[in-house]
Amino acid sequence: MARDSRYDVLFEPVRIGPVTAPNRFYQVPHASGMTNALPRVRAAFREAKAEGGWGVICTGACSIDPSSDDAPLPMATMWDRNDIRAHALMTEAVHRHGALAGVELWHGGASVMNRASRLPPLSPSGIPWMATHVGFMGNLRPRSMDKADIRDVLRWQADGARKARTAGFDIVYVYAGMGYLGYEFLLPEYNHRTDEYGGSIENRVRFVREMLEVTRDAVGKDCGVALRVSLEELHGRPGTHQPSEAHELVALLSDHADLFDVKMDSSPTDCSASRFTGEGSHEPVIDFVKKMTDKPVVGVGRFTSPDTMVSQIRRGVLDFIGGARPSIADPFLPNKIRDGRIEEIRECIGCNICISSWHDGVPVRCTQNPTAGEEWRRGWHPERVAPARKREKVLIVGGGPAGLECALTTARQGHEVTLAEAGSAWGGRLAFERTLPGLAAWNRVVDYRLGRLNEMTNVSMYLESTLGVDEIIDLAPDHLVLATGARWTRMLYSSMEIPVGTLDGPEVYTPDDIAAGRLPQGPTLVFDFDNYYHGGVLTEHLAAQGIDVTYVTPAGQASAWTIMTNELPLVHQALSRRKVPVRTLQILKEFDGETATLAHLFTGEQTKLACRSVLIVGLRAPRGQLKDALDTRLADLETAGIGSVTVIGDALAPGAIAHAVHSGHLAARELGQGGRKPYLRDTPITDREPGFAPAEAAE
Repeated sequence: MARDSRYDVLFEPVRIGPVTAPNRFYQVPHASGMTNALPRVRAAFREAKAEGGWGVICTGACSIDPSSDDAPLPMATMWDRNDIRAHALMTEAVHRHGALAGVELWHGGASVMNRASRLPPLSPSGIPWMATHVGFMGNLRPRSMDKADIRDVLRWQADGARKARTAGFDIVYVYAGMGYLGYEFLLPEYNHRTDEYGGSIENRVRFVREMLEVTRDAVGKDCGVALRVSLEELHGRPGTHQPSEAHELVALLSDHADLFDVKMDSSPTDCSASRFTGEGSHEPVIDFVKKMTDKPVVGVGRFTSPDTMVSQIRRGVLDFIGGARPSIADPFLPNKIRDGRIEEIRECIGCNICISSWHDGVPVRCTQNPTAGEEWRRGWHPERVAPARKREKVLIVGGGPAGLECALTTARQGHEVTLAEAGSAWGGRLAFERTLPGLAAWNRVVDYRLGRLNEMTNVSMYLESTLGVDEIIDLAPDHLVLATGARWTRMLYSSMEIPVGTLDGPEVYTPDDIAAGRLPQGPTLVFDFDNYYHGGVLTEHLAAQGIDVTYVTPAGQASAWTIMTNELPLVHQALSRRKVPVRTLQILKEFDGETATLAHLFTGEQTKLACRSVLIVGLRAPRGQLKDALDTRLADLETAGIGSVTVIGDALAPGAIAHAVHSGHLAARELGQGGRKPYLRDTPITDREPGFAPAEAAE
């Protein structure tokens, strides 16, 4: 299908100083969870995006010196010869597809704990970032930088830039955002200096300007120099000669950078979840930048709609469409727009499960794209599946995320697929969850897969089709896949921090009851120890129905795990807007229909709370009845020619939707292969025994 001409502007080449990007699709620097310890995994992950049409492919944060050490969070390094060789795998892979490669050189300043290097962190004035999340907490405070420290950082940046050029990068970054060292010089809260690096905005940008200058001197005339800068705080501060200090920064640095990569100041606003923020949300903060500079500007906004992309370019907001999350969800998004296949875009749902992988210290995962991070170690391509050696009949019971993904991948292999769903709608848990506050975009998981399945002639799909053992035996598939999902239990929670016992009663509810349309009477106590989005969003849902709700959890925050997905502050704000009281570190002990008894998790001190209903959002258990019944009829299954029975998704082990989709994809890839197959284990690149000086490796 031919491309719509209104999207032609997206495929225009754009110069970045001395280099030229082949189009306007720019995969901005983003964490991948793939450090220099996983160079082949990282190279294949980035290569998929270059193959898919992204014109510029960048690394995530890449440390220039051991004094910028984020371990155990995954970070890249540019310290020695081995690092150069590790990054060269990525640049070579990207260049094979005609894309440019960019590297985000980074010094974390006071925002890193240097747990591994054990060096005191650096900061302009000794002001620490005192985060409240344990993953970012530490007891070593930064030291104030003197002039010698500033010269050292400038030298490290120059050395890193030279190494980056040797590794094959076409664009080298100076990073002045997200609380890191360059950013700390820009904000007076961090920067209390009284010398030429502090005070006025002209002085506060001096360090960043000098970082740009030494970078340009180091990379020479055939490499672009980019500035990545957070503008949210500066945009809110009046300038002396311009509307804001953000305006003044761009004016002061316009001649020193070949490209401005503009962003917000904190993760919850920079890459906010779709539950709270729509597409293109950065525009009110960054829309002035192109008016202040003739250099190209790239920004993000979870762009998945080509019409929104074109609008940003035509209206002079951006020159490049930046993508982090959308490039993970669909590495082939640009090519699909180019080829007129917009309906095939696997749109990012904005769940931020990708961001949680960085907090977990593992390679990136994606709810929409189960191949993310698996390109090298399992050999999974995001768009291609090897045809099956033998075409067989596959019956999949359950049309939720796992079943839909398994059906799609199995059908792409050429098998004859039958998909049966007992309910009246596709999507499993998403059939209800997509109706909850802010979660409509999550139904893209269903929409994408249904769209592709409906195009295929080797797939038969049936709703309202409850299958028992006899019906399955009569259908006699070669392979049976069970994706029957999970149910919420009424189990309570122990001071040992495990589920224990059950709470029964006519006014005790689970999320399954709410999904079935059975609403509790108010006042209602929501007891949440699942700790992900469910408890918070269901509380919002009940409050929106006019039900008086109190949220109770044994954790220290509401929806505590959402700190991993950048949602935690936004969850608390949402509950506050709904006037919902939040009680943390509390266990539900008893409920007699009129009063709930709570106990403090650590002290055991009990309190009473008047309520008429309780909603328990806690433990899910697999729906295993069908599997149990099949296990009693194994001989009949064998006689019917059913060669394998595979359980996937929540029916195997309840988890996030990302787990279910990955489980369904894995089962399809391994169908008929006789069990789990090992994946490749990556290893760091080392050319000699440790111990040689980094200076020896500097290029």
